[in-house]
Amino acid sequence: MASVSKADKKAAVDAAAWMFNVVTSVGIIIVNKALMATYGYSFATTLTGLHFATTTLMTIVLRCLGYIQPSHLPFTELLRFILFANFSIVGMNVSLMWNSVGFYQIAKLSMIPVSCLLEMVFDKIRYSRDTKLSIGLVLVGVGVCTVTDVSVNTKGFVAAFIAVWSTALQQYYVHYLQRKYSLNSFNLLGHTAPAQAATLLVVGPFLDYWLTEKRVDMYDYNLVSVLFITLSCTIAIGTNLSQFICIGRFTAVSFQVLGHMKTILVLIMGFFFFGREGLNLHVVVGMIIAVLGMIWYGNASSKPGGKERRNYSLPTTRQQKLGTASDSDENEDKA
Repeated sequence: MASVSKADKKAAVDAAAWMFNVVTSVGIIIVNKALMATYGYSFATTLTGLHFATTTLMTIVLRCLGYIQPSHLPFTELLRFILFANFSIVGMNVSLMWNSVGFYQIAKLSMIPVSCLLEMVFDKIRYSRDTKLSIGLVLVGVGVCTVTDVSVNTKGFVAAFIAVWSTALQQYYVHYLQRKYSLNSFNLLGHTAPAQAATLLVVGPFLDYWLTEKRVDMYDYNLVSVLFITLSCTIAIGTNLSQFICIGRFTAVSFQVLGHMKTILVLIMGFFFFGREGLNLHVVVGMIIAVLGMIWYGNASSKPGGKERRNYSLPTTRQQKLGTASDSDENEDKA
């Protein structure tokens, strides 16, 4: 009975983590769309820096309250993570500017096979036939929903290539660092958020000026736009935290596959709030295919042999030997 209770508890926490991520991710997309489209705040990189600055304040408060315990992350590991994460953010913004929307969506879809490759190479993960087919079905469904016009050029392809690989590496590294150094999501954010905030707030205004030919300091700030920026930063705390929780509890591949549910929800909410002109048969069919693929993936990957590690053990640190991993799990359950 104890094992059943523990399994039920894990399933409930897993579901809560996914719901937390879906709600915050969809919410921040809607808020940012209104902020940029309605109020003309087109400084995406600077806004992301503000997101991480707000997240940093949250980790400082939680550390002062005793909810985040002291932990260690080597500087070289932190530097590597920051490089991956910041190249991901910059690469995505540049890719969106230089590529058609269709090719941008294709690039985002390609993160799943790239993440699979990283897990196969570094973690020696083996996927069953059903798991591979379910991932393919999700890719087809989301592609049908989102990919329209497709055109590519050399510099756009390079930007997309850098964005895809840096994003996949960043998400893989989230899972890797949490396991290797026994860090929970709060600990890892406490290490990474300040560094990302500092670098993006320095680089962001220059990059945004290059992309938009507008200066962030010359923007016409008013009460409504500041409220939207504040709301975006507040929701970003949940988005950043829930991403680390989900990848830590699962893997980068599962986060990518099931994360496309957010794409489906954004499309549905867009049709609901902004009109039905984009709602047609092939989009509806694509949504159905993608959802079926996600259900199939969840079932296939959870079966014995669906996704398994082959004779590989991750290096442990002295913290793991002392049993801090169990403390990390308890903190995640509280989250």
